[in-house]
This record gives sequence, C-alpha cells and structure tokens, in this order.
Amino acid sequence: MKRRTATVLGAWLAAATLAVAVPNTAYAAHGVLIIDGGAHQDPSGCITLGDFVRPLVTNLTDSVVQVRTGTDCSGRIEALIVPGQSYAPIAGRSVLVP
Repeated sequence: MKRRTATVLGAWLAAATLAVAVPNTAYAAHGVLIIDGGAHQDPSGCITLGDFVRPLVTNLTDSVVQVRTGTDCSGRIEALIVPGQSYAPIAGRSVLVP
C-alpha cells in the first residue's frame, strides 16, 4: 500500500513540476474582434468594455471569447462567444481572449 501511494504521489509531483517548468506559449486569436464598431486585429488578453452603453461584441476570430463580469477579466463568465457570433453583454465589463 505504501509503495502504491508513493508511486501515485511521485507521478503527481512529476506532472506538477513539468506543468510549471514548461513555459506558456504566446497565442493570439487570428481574425478580428469587433467591439462597438471598433476592430481589434488578432486580439489577445483582456479588453475592457465601455461603461455607459450596452456594448455589442462580434467575434470574427478563430477562438472562443469570454465575456467576464469584472473590468479586469475577473469575476464570473457571463457568456462565451463562439466564432461568427455576436453578443450584447448585460453585466459583462470585459472580454477575455485566451
């Protein structure tokens, strides 16, 4: 039993170490993300939405885009916008392009 636990624990630690040691690759979505008529070519990261008017987000990229409730892409996910779809966020304050 101890040997099995040690084997499982060792495998888990090796996987965790590898996950931390491998650098993240930079990735930007290919295409255009349109927010209130403004085009963002090959977007990546967090984009803050306007404060006063309900925005319209159109995803013409090759990635699924997240609408988040926090202004800095924090908070809960309000919606996922798949490529080719438009969405008018209700409570969303930012868009995350992973």
